[in-house]
Amino acid sequence: MQQVISAPDPYILILTGAGLMIALVAWLPLVLKRLPLSLPIVCIGIGVVIFSMPAVTLRPLPLTYPEVTERFTELVVIIALMGAGLKLDRPFSWGKWNITWRLLAVTMPLGILAITAIGGWLLGLSWVAALILAASLAPTDPVLASDVQVGPPKTGEEDEVRFGLTSEAGLNDGFAFPFVHLAIALGLAATTGEPWAAQWLMHNVLWEIFAGVLGGWLIGRLFGWLTFHVPADTRLSKTGDGLVAISATFVSYGLTELLHCYGFLAVFVTALTLRRSHRDHEFNRQMHDLTEQVERLAMMALLLLFGGALVSGLFRPLQWTDVAAAVAILLVVRPLFGMIALTGFNASQSEKRTIAFFGIRGVGSFYYLAYGLNHLQIDEGARLWAIVGLVALLSILLHGLTVTPAMRMLDRRHGRDPDGNGSAAL
Repeated sequence: MQQVISAPDPYILILTGAGLMIALVAWLPLVLKRLPLSLPIVCIGIGVVIFSMPAVTLRPLPLTYPEVTERFTELVVIIALMGAGLKLDRPFSWGKWNITWRLLAVTMPLGILAITAIGGWLLGLSWVAALILAASLAPTDPVLASDVQVGPPKTGEEDEVRFGLTSEAGLNDGFAFPFVHLAIALGLAATTGEPWAAQWLMHNVLWEIFAGVLGGWLIGRLFGWLTFHVPADTRLSKTGDGLVAISATFVSYGLTELLHCYGFLAVFVTALTLRRSHRDHEFNRQMHDLTEQVERLAMMALLLLFGGALVSGLFRPLQWTDVAAAVAILLVVRPLFGMIALTGFNASQSEKRTIAFFGIRGVGSFYYLAYGLNHLQIDEGARLWAIVGLVALLSILLHGLTVTPAMRMLDRRHGRDPDGNGSAAL
């Protein structure tokens, strides 16, 4: 009997593709560890190939799926923030985190001012659109910056460069939010004429930051007690299940968002507090490792879609001035203000230059732009997506190709073996 060959079931194709993706997530970091190439670059390339196939009709443009874009990027960022907080070995203090405060208090606000000026004067955007662009590009990315972050808990991979970039990426995702709300408030005020300053200052700045930090600390204390200090054998660390960290992530983000405060800030503070509850316990490594695995899967799926957006016309609205602005943001704005922030800081010039240069932009910027455009309708949305997408792509390529040789060179200068035992970098 002749058997008719039918078209493959899409469900089976999805399962097969998911299996291959998981295998790549586990294997590629080992392959890429010593190469001037990063996992995000490979993921985008795979996405470009997949969505260029005639059989694939999905066009994953962010303006076509605004809610999905906002929620998916939000999920990836909060998981990355938990992982970043858990891996920091350095105890929290104002003095020991000096480099972090410099980057947050100097580099980020100066960068917002500069990018707003570029958007308004060079690109001809409305000032509200320019501010949304600047606020979206203000935070460095905790998802794509893993190559320049500290190693897993208790591995000793926490020099000043890695600590500064990790802690900056963990905190500036929350502290950039008031500027997004400022753009939204200004845009709405231009339409309604209602006063906005008091509401923005009292709620979006003071309340949401204070409540986010306090809520994250309280939830971190609770999970720390349940995980490490509950009497007998009922403590969560006895389970050996790193999913506890994912639970803490969702509870922290969910409860603080219900209180209308900054969940990004809360999740990172929860992670720091949970780690502080028993800093040297081996279970911290288990929680971090599972969080990192989930983050890699989510990041790879998102970057595949980003690759699909690139071949679906994401860059169509770009103008030549947008390209010049994107290059300036990466090569002038961040390095310049990074070096200004580190003036007088006790570090070598090579360390300062590395910190200033690796201001990686990516998934966090996608989330902020999606959030801003979903709460404020402006005509320049497609162009803003094209600019932010270009900055993220250039950042992934530029930083991804230079991070391995740069960090290996830095390790050698400081007497560290770059090929020593450690986890594979993303």
